[in-house]
Amino acid sequence: MDSHEESAPTTTAIATDLKLADLRTALSAGWADFVALPAYGLCIALAFVLSGLAFSYLLFMRGEYVWLIAAAAGFPVVAPFAAVCLYEVSRRRERGLPVNWGVVLQAVGGRGDEQILSMGVLLFVAFSFWTIVAHTIFSIFVVEAGAGSETLEFLATTLGVAMLLVGGIAGALIALVFYTITVVSLPMLVDREVDFLTAIITSLRAFRANLVILLCWAVIIATSLFVAIVSLFLGLLIALPVLGHATWHLYRRVVQPQD
Repeated sequence: MDSHEESAPTTTAIATDLKLADLRTALSAGWADFVALPAYGLCIALAFVLSGLAFSYLLFMRGEYVWLIAAAAGFPVVAPFAAVCLYEVSRRRERGLPVNWGVVLQAVGGRGDEQILSMGVLLFVAFSFWTIVAHTIFSIFVVEAGAGSETLEFLATTLGVAMLLVGGIAGALIALVFYTITVVSLPMLVDREVDFLTAIITSLRAFRANLVILLCWAVIIATSLFVAIVSLFLGLLIALPVLGHATWHLYRRVVQPQD
């Protein structure tokens, strides 16, 4: 049997014994959901692919290559919100409930209490914060480099590489913070009638209790999204839905079922 934390009645019990095998199981279950109901994952991912390509084209035509990199690096911050509908697909398939676009899209509104929308606002603030950080880092290196620092060639210089390194570290730290508060909270808000602060606290507790395994899951997500993005976003057609469905199943393993 899975071990769970002893908790007060008002506190959600969480598993403390996650193993690497659980990540493989979650990915396998996520793939099964995607294969069984591919239209939902493909359509949701396609919307993000087209948005990403359009935004990238706009920045590229304006010669704002650095901002293209910053936008791509900030994608993991907002990606969890894109998976909300996928959580609902997995939830309904798991329980044998009918699945259609009406009920799937309603998942964005949560359980009628707008808690998921509140999380969406929080993620938007996070992305905006990352944009400010990226702009600050870019400005510092532009002043240091002087004229010509806004060209693509600048990225191949010592200062350009240093800027990418500093920006990458800053982006990774921001993404990690928001990963810790969303990895359990967003699927929990789809699954249960709880407020978003309770869901965030549960997510933080789960991350602390299973630090190594959930860090491994973060690496898997980040690596998959990176490969998907550098393939002109086309890899997102597979990576986003499979990871979304898999995250649902990992949540079901972490959070104790309600009586």
